[in-house]
Amino acid sequence: MSDIQTVGVVGSGIMGSGLAEVAAKSGYHVIVRSRTRAGADAVVAGLTTSLDRQVARKKISQAERDDVLGRVCATDHLGRLADCDLVIESVVEDLDVKRELFAELEQIVKPSGILATNTSTLPVVEMAMATQRPDQVCGIHFFNPAPAMSLVEVIRPITASDDTIKTAMAFATTCGKDAVEVVDRAGFVVNALLFPYLNNAVRMYENGTATIEDIDTAMKGGCNFPMGPFALLDLVGLDTSLAILDALYAEFRDPNYAAVPTLRRKVAAGQLGRKSGRGFYAY
Repeated sequence: MSDIQTVGVVGSGIMGSGLAEVAAKSGYHVIVRSRTRAGADAVVAGLTTSLDRQVARKKISQAERDDVLGRVCATDHLGRLADCDLVIESVVEDLDVKRELFAELEQIVKPSGILATNTSTLPVVEMAMATQRPDQVCGIHFFNPAPAMSLVEVIRPITASDDTIKTAMAFATTCGKDAVEVVDRAGFVVNALLFPYLNNAVRMYENGTATIEDIDTAMKGGCNFPMGPFALLDLVGLDTSLAILDALYAEFRDPNYAAVPTLRRKVAAGQLGRKSGRGFYAY
């Protein structure tokens, strides 16, 4: 992994901040780019709070905390990513936005740099073809929250070189994650299997089989899941969940991926889950 020393992260949301923490704790220098200076400052403040909490719980030492913070800087200028060996974008799940971003990164990041997306569903090849280096583009899908979740899906579009995938797999492994290589199909492994289950849980509620609370209780107690489908939908975000289902349906036309009406109506009403204070539950 001597080829990767500096990692760029585009996006200052929960995933972007989590990616920065994971990479910095693994010894990489990290540059986080936010669209605004306030967003950039918020990433550093959030990382500081997270590390201070870990020191208080004696999970890391004060010296380790200082070392990690010293490897992270945040900026609102995309040009600061020019010398990164790997750039991972974690912006909104909108293909047009991502394609535009990859076209910009193509012009900025040094020719040897790998460009990666943290998308959970969208076709990676579409982003690769927005660049002049499609062989150096792949998916590196961390799960939320990135510091806690052990899995990373490394997505291979048909344009990616073996060296790119090998480097991405090695990067994920050095970050302490279990890396799996996946072909570039919508939903990859986890979401392609997970979201029909979540969608059908909402359909079951619509059909009056059981209450939201009882369905969650049944799946926790009967399948030993850490949370039920409705609590998980609220955690993921109902808007994000709807976007994933729409992307899956667009590719496969499988009825199990056709989002049920209740989910669409809740998104239309702004009831997006934990982040909005109300979804299937109130927070």
